[in-house]
Amino acid sequence: MRPLRFVALGDSLTEGVGDPVGDTWRGWASLLAGGLAPADAAAEFTNLAVSGAQTRDVLERQTPQGLDLRPDVVSVVIGVNDTLRCTFDIHAVAARLDKVYAAFRAQGAVLLTACLPDPGSMLRLPGALARPLARRQRAVNTVVHALSERYGAVHLHAAEGDWITDRAMWSADRLHPGERGHRQLARHFHALLAEAGVATGPVPSSEPEFASPTRSANLLWLATAGTGWVARRCTDLLPQLLTLAAAEVRHKASGTSARLDLSASHAVASALAAISVAEQQPDAA
Repeated sequence: MRPLRFVALGDSLTEGVGDPVGDTWRGWASLLAGGLAPADAAAEFTNLAVSGAQTRDVLERQTPQGLDLRPDVVSVVIGVNDTLRCTFDIHAVAARLDKVYAAFRAQGAVLLTACLPDPGSMLRLPGALARPLARRQRAVNTVVHALSERYGAVHLHAAEGDWITDRAMWSADRLHPGERGHRQLARHFHALLAEAGVATGPVPSSEPEFASPTRSANLLWLATAGTGWVARRCTDLLPQLLTLAAAEVRHKASGTSARLDLSASHAVASALAAISVAEQQPDAA
């Protein structure tokens, strides 16, 4: 029998940013891979995740590669970068995720998904700037919840829990977990997979293998790679985010903030309904 195959799709979170090992990233997916099977039958692990990836990249680039590998277990953790773009469209996000989930489930793979914290709160942005991002992330999480249930995915509620406010779990940029945070994610996924009878190897350790970066090392990272990361996203998002923030201020002043939440809820419901209609059309024909 061939070893269990685990393929990870996604963005910088799954790539392992925040958990450096030598000159590369490790991350939660790699840590989880070590616990999927006993040591004498180690799982085959392929990480296709790329920093900055959006749902479009996962659908068009990563999914075809992943399907060719015919994984037994596949993780699809994606969506935050979509919320940080001026092109954000929950209808498109839902349609893409639906196609990705369906493709891997059609092959019989165990599907791993997760809902994630919103970037605005993680960056501690002012309310008017944070609320639009939070609303977008809630929309993505709602879609992921619904589709995970539809496709029988092993779903991790990573948008909840004490780990979000525990500074020790996060790297210098506050958007990516540090080694402790990645280990926490790996352990939570392992517990869910063990309960489902999929993970039969050792539980990933919660104890860091490496010392936490010093304050000076964190500042150096922020001043070099971190600054570039933020700049690339701000160039794209900032003009629209300022417009969204202005709308937040206007609605708050007029006491109509609930309309923004209601509009977002309607958009999510419409996106999920559109998927259901599309799936029913072949049967109707």
